[in-house]
Amino acid sequence: MASSATMRFSATSTGAEAALPRRNSVAGFIGVAARSSAKSRLRFIGRNANLSLRRRMSSFPVVKCVSGSEAKAQDPVAKQQEATTSLSSFSPDASSIASSIKYHAEFTPLFSPENFDLPQAFLATAQSVRDALIINWNATYDYYEKLNVKQAYYLSMEFLQGRALLNAIGNLELTGPHAEALSKLGHKLENVAYQEPDAALGNGGLGRLASCFLDSLATLNYPAWGYGLRYKYGLFKQRITKDGQEEVADDWLEMGNPWEIIRNDVSYPVKFYGKVVSGSDGKKHWIGGEDIKAVAHDVPIPGYKTKTTINLRLWSTKAASEEFDLSAFNAGRHTEASEALANAEKICYILYPGDESIEGKILRLKQQYTLCSASLQDIIARFERRSGTNVNWEEFPEKVAVQMNDTHPTLCIPELMRILIDVKGLSWKDAWNITQRTVAYTNHTVLPEALEKWSLDLMQKLLPRHIEIIEMIDEELIRTIIAEYGTENSDLLEKKLKEMRILENVELPAEFADIVVKSKEAIDIPSEELQSSEQAEVEERKDDEVEAVAKKNGTDESSIEDEKEELPEPVPEPPKLVRMANLCVVGGHAVNGVAEIHSEIVKDEVFNAFYKLWPEKFQNKTNGVTPRRWIRFCNPDLSKIITEWIGTEDWVLNTGKLAELRKFVDNEDLQVQWREAKRSNKVKVAAFIREKTGYSVSPDAMFDIQVKRIHEYKRQLLNIFGIVYRYKKMKEMSAAERKANFVPRVCIFGGKAFATYVQAKRIVKFITDVGATVNHDPEIGDLLKVVFVPDYNVSVAEMLIPASELSQHISTAGMEASGTSNMKFAMNGCILIGTLDGANVEIREEVGADNFFLFGAKAHEIAGLRKERAEGKFVPDPRFEEVKEFVRSGVFGSYNYDELMGSLEGNEGFGRADYFLVGKDFPSYIECQEKVDEAYRNQTKWTRMSILNTAGSYKFSSDRTIHEYAREIWNIEPVQLP
Repeated sequence: MASSATMRFSATSTGAEAALPRRNSVAGFIGVAARSSAKSRLRFIGRNANLSLRRRMSSFPVVKCVSGSEAKAQDPVAKQQEATTSLSSFSPDASSIASSIKYHAEFTPLFSPENFDLPQAFLATAQSVRDALIINWNATYDYYEKLNVKQAYYLSMEFLQGRALLNAIGNLELTGPHAEALSKLGHKLENVAYQEPDAALGNGGLGRLASCFLDSLATLNYPAWGYGLRYKYGLFKQRITKDGQEEVADDWLEMGNPWEIIRNDVSYPVKFYGKVVSGSDGKKHWIGGEDIKAVAHDVPIPGYKTKTTINLRLWSTKAASEEFDLSAFNAGRHTEASEALANAEKICYILYPGDESIEGKILRLKQQYTLCSASLQDIIARFERRSGTNVNWEEFPEKVAVQMNDTHPTLCIPELMRILIDVKGLSWKDAWNITQRTVAYTNHTVLPEALEKWSLDLMQKLLPRHIEIIEMIDEELIRTIIAEYGTENSDLLEKKLKEMRILENVELPAEFADIVVKSKEAIDIPSEELQSSEQAEVEERKDDEVEAVAKKNGTDESSIEDEKEELPEPVPEPPKLVRMANLCVVGGHAVNGVAEIHSEIVKDEVFNAFYKLWPEKFQNKTNGVTPRRWIRFCNPDLSKIITEWIGTEDWVLNTGKLAELRKFVDNEDLQVQWREAKRSNKVKVAAFIREKTGYSVSPDAMFDIQVKRIHEYKRQLLNIFGIVYRYKKMKEMSAAERKANFVPRVCIFGGKAFATYVQAKRIVKFITDVGATVNHDPEIGDLLKVVFVPDYNVSVAEMLIPASELSQHISTAGMEASGTSNMKFAMNGCILIGTLDGANVEIREEVGADNFFLFGAKAHEIAGLRKERAEGKFVPDPRFEEVKEFVRSGVFGSYNYDELMGSLEGNEGFGRADYFLVGKDFPSYIECQEKVDEAYRNQTKWTRMSILNTAGSYKFSSDRTIHEYAREIWNIEPVQLP
């Protein structure tokens, strides 16, 4: 175990050096570029190399090199030596940056020195930038250590970061000098940045939100860390073939990760299986089982225009070297010899391993526990070190805030209890009080399948001590429920227990079972009468069943008398489960949704019983996105226009200033510039589409985009059905009619279907089949194109979103918690078409109802519409039926889409009955799309709508969200470095 949880963030410290907390040893900070015309001073150093290696780096060819005297002056090793005495002797100009890059290319190489090509240029550049971040990181945490401030810890299974180079140098305000430096070395900055693979640490909005939060935390100077897992392959890399989606391993670490610091001196034991025994001291001891080590990998996260640089700590897993069975290996039993090592390492192989098998379930649970256990041990070690010799555990919640991003880190609750009770010797009462005051939970979904439930038996085997603790928490909850509702109304009490307990389908502990039984006995109906009534009901039901069978078979009752004698099939016992979301609500002090409508659904439906019991726990924290990455850096053309018209670049930190664009919305000069910026971005995307798919699209057509995880509730199927309807109508018209009735469109899809989600993969296949037909139809030409962009990720989003003109956020109302891509699109002047779901509701309020294309059923209507369907009362629109028949005609190829179409038909049954109301909303959707065409024909009106979307997006900065978390959940304050 590490003796210190926040050892200095040096790439080169020895174990002995790293173990010592060296406060105030940094002579100064790496500054950000000055806000005035003068450049601030920056010490740009190389990694600690042997000082005797000070020599000029000229062994690899570059297009332009500095002179001998300049090279000597800019030797980064010499500059490092200088760092202890002078803060202002080194300016971050292009020559010094080029020298640092050259240094890393020679002394920290991952490539042979003969060439200085793009991959090597990227790695050397990234390592030189990392040096600057390390200095700021060390300074930040030296200061936090000195002040012993309260710190927030954000635990998430996903951090979808995207590329880091442009973001880092943008936040340091060094984009220009880096571009010039790389030009001196014969490369363009954008080409170098393009070499960086996206970090495969996330899947969708959950992970992207987490990364936006880290950016805002650093920018706003809040003391915080992120904790996650370092996946070797992440989710998967998506290929699109004639058969649809194909998954292959993502090799994002193939060339190494230049941003991370591997902290072999910071590791913690993590245990699985084993058994729990009581010691002579009365304490519980978890012994035996399988032991692994979690090793820290640190990634610095810089703030914008600030010295503050916080940390994302990622855990990798390994077994101790003694676990390798050398004798078995020498005997030829190679697999057996390395089994323990393989079992440990595979925990961090991929994000969300398939969990249809028991092995997959075990692996997922191991991942979740590894994240929680390693992170909490690290947090506690830091708390103890900062406390010195006098550790007061009552102060723990005053120094630590733990945020669980969704239910994946739920095991934080029993793990913190285990450490406090079993390891630190606290009483149950004190540990429970500390845990509840420390932990908070963000709910991200209303989908039942996403509110995690784990098999009690599986968890009992894997984490035996935690199940004991969870059972005790469940007992505490039962006492609370009984105290709240009493025992007079047994039906109400049973209902509340069934709804709220953490353990599902588990018998009540004996002490409570008696209470419920006694309350049942208090009912007025005599038991004999009740038994007689129930018996009569059973007999009557049996007679009805016999009669029904007889009618079905055309026989009388006597002919099936033998069947009446047969015993029915035994009903299998329902599985015993642990409800993780309920545990989160019970074990934490705050529960928040991520949009106003979602938070109301959380209170009114998902956790209504808990809300009635603890209304003070429930909050809303509408999501946000960082305006740095999602407009300032990814859309420089538009950013320049905004700055010019507002008169300041302060909007990047204070997005409220975006509202000032409203004053100029009708100015023709602004509108012309706005359209030019949009078209420039569309030209880039057209080239990108040709490169990735082979399809040629016109930048003069409307770019209509839906990019997000492929899921039935997100209704990509509704979008593609609308396109099919559009295509069918075009085919029924003459060329002149088509041109008169339809605006040219490029319909772009992107997103991954989970590998085992068969229906989602069918949707991907269907979209690509429609594209293959439409895009090769000479009658249609540029009037309609359908493109599926493979392997959608953050970097692809950074290209598509600035070019978007219409964006689809069309989930079934009440099913999308928030969405964050809708915010990014609006921020970049894209107009949304969508339902009143998630953050769409608030976006529409801010940008104005006239600047949002609304359609579809409302959230409060959904349950009634499903009931109507189940009763057979739904009458599908003829246009919807027309589309289904058109698909079944084979116009899009020979693939059999009966299963896909079947999900939209019938009135009941799993995977049928159009649960997500595609058919219900279809007529409203296509009528709304006609309004889109009409609006787009008037480019002055469309540009006005676009400007007002950007102007109204100010609320959706993650800076605003983080201020609310800090104030209302974490109780932390900004810490401005001196």
